[in-house]
This record gives sequence, C-alpha cells and structure tokens, in this order.
Amino acid sequence: MKMILRWFPYSDDSVTLRQIRQIPGVGGVASCLPKIPVGEVWTKDDIAALKSIVAESGLEMEVIESVNIHEDIKKGLPSRDRYIDNYIKTITNLGGAGVRVLCYNFMPVMDWARSDLAKPLPDGSTVMSYVHDEVVKMNPETIAKSMEGKSRGYSLPGWEPERLGAMAADIEFYKSFTQDMYWSNMKYFLDAVIPAAEAADVRMAIHPDDPPWPLFDLPKVITDARRVRTFLSLNDSPYNGLTFCTGSLGVNEENDLPAMIREFGGRIHFAHIRNVRKLGAKDFDECAHLSDCGSLDLFGIVKALYDSGFDKRFTGYVRPDHGRMIWGEQARPGYGLYDRAIGAAYIEGLWEAIGKMGV
Repeated sequence: MKMILRWFPYSDDSVTLRQIRQIPGVGGVASCLPKIPVGEVWTKDDIAALKSIVAESGLEMEVIESVNIHEDIKKGLPSRDRYIDNYIKTITNLGGAGVRVLCYNFMPVMDWARSDLAKPLPDGSTVMSYVHDEVVKMNPETIAKSMEGKSRGYSLPGWEPERLGAMAADIEFYKSFTQDMYWSNMKYFLDAVIPAAEAADVRMAIHPDDPPWPLFDLPKVITDARRVRTFLSLNDSPYNGLTFCTGSLGVNEENDLPAMIREFGGRIHFAHIRNVRKLGAKDFDECAHLSDCGSLDLFGIVKALYDSGFDKRFTGYVRPDHGRMIWGEQARPGYGLYDRAIGAAYIEGLWEAIGKMGV
C-alpha cells in the first residue's frame, strides 16, 4: 500500500509539501493542474514543472486527481471528439511523466455538494455536512455562495466561479436525458480513452457520485454495487477501474463496503478512505477516521482491501480523505493537515496490524 495525500499547487493549499513529507508513511501526493481550463491539454512542460516541485520535497507524484471531463463529452455533443482527443493527449503526457493513476469523475454539472462546510461538532472541531432537504431548496448559485462563504479563501474544485453561469442551463439540459443516454456517453468516452491509457500505463479510476443519490434530477451513475457492475462492463479493460471512496459510497444504506471491495478489488486502483456519521437516509456529517467516530467499520474496510491483494495486484494507492478542522487550523474545508495526518496514521496502523495478525 502506498499512502499519499491530496495537495493543491500554486499557493492554493494551506498544507505544504514539507509538512506532508513529515507524516509517517506518506510518500507522495495526488495533485492537479487547475490553471489549465477544462478540456485543454495538459502539456508535458506543465506536468514536468509540477512533478519537479513535488520531487524537490522528496515526494512522488504517481496519482493525478483530477483531469476534469468537459461537459460536452458528458452531454454527447458533436464537439466531444475534440475534447476527447485532448484528454487522450493529456493521458499520454501523464504516463510519460510517470503518473500511474488518473482519478476522475463523470458527474454531470457539479462534482459534489454539501449544505455546510464548517458545521461545529460538540468537541469544537468543524466538519463538512450534508442535509438533503436544505440542499434541494437551493440552486447551484446559492449553494456556491454558501460554500464560498466558508471556503477560507481557497478554491473549491467543481465550484469554480467560471462554471456557475452555465450550471442552471446544464441542469435544464439534462432533464431530457435518460440514464441509458448517459451510460452511452460514458461508454463512448471509455472506448476512446482506455486504449491510450493502456499504452501509457495509466489506470483510469472513476470516483463515485457524491452524494450517491438523485439531486436536481441529474443522472447519477456510480452510486451502488449494481451501477458499478454496469460501469465496469462498459469496457472490460483492467485499466478501466475505480477510485473506491468509502465516504461517497458509505452514505448509501444499500452499500456493503467490504463486500463491494471483495467483488471489485481487481478493478480498484485508488482508495479514498474516510468515515461518515449517518444522520438519516440522506443526511450525514463527515467525521474523524476512527471507526467509533462514525457509521463505517474502517477495520472491515481496510481488511477487505488487504484480503483482496490491493497492494499486490498493483501499487495500491490510498489517501485519507476529508478530515475535520481541528486545533484552530484554517484550511480548505476537508483538507487540513492535522486530522488527515491522524487519519493516515490510523489507516497505516490498521494495515500493519492486519498483516501481522494474519487475519
């Protein structure tokens, strides 16, 4: 297993590479190039410059999160071929720079949603929270303004200001879309890019929908075991795989996460491990990683990954996902240093103990 942390470049992260390097067991980062507009090519020079910054701190950059997919691809518009060609060039350039996993999502319009980015907990920490009835009363613009107010000045991937103007029109567009139409557009994309991913030795790892249920009548596709099976059947290449996010999938009451890991283990290229406290069928708080702090069995999840040979089939990249804001830290919501470092140590401890126990 390779433990990494997500890190945002260009002074858009309160956490430094030097600090990440000091977390025991963490040897790399999952990073990105947000300055490049969605749909444009990530050039060799831009990728090399980012990799050089990371390497100077003694860390690896073998995972990229994310190369966002242009909305025209998701919509199946005639212009999609140009954007797919650009995506293929980007995959090729990433592979040439030593990137082995590309985490991405195919969520329409918005990558994720929360009703509160800084909900106070009784212990004095704050967390990201989701209350479904509150979210559905808002529109993308009001959600964005609400989140921007608690973003602490950092960018919120998926909620960039330049995207907001098109969100309402995009939501209206998808009202005429069926689920089968969306699957068809996903398959068109996969069949085009997977051969390039194989040639570049870059594993494509799709992230689940967050949250994993209908919102604003938008198509939802990576939400449960049945839909994951459908997705993987669209292209049976081993390079067409998953980012297994325990938080996104874990809030869906239908999902048995250890069972899903055992079923899909051979196609899991990257794992986001975090805990959530379920407050209702569609309400949840994010929380500390420790099993007792939330509703998920982190031991069972990590054991399923271990038993599935997660680190033997392939490298087995893992990162602690969103953490709380603790000890007075001011950081991008979910991406502070302290609680994620604690989470990384906890996951590493579970992994070591499971291996030594031979259970």
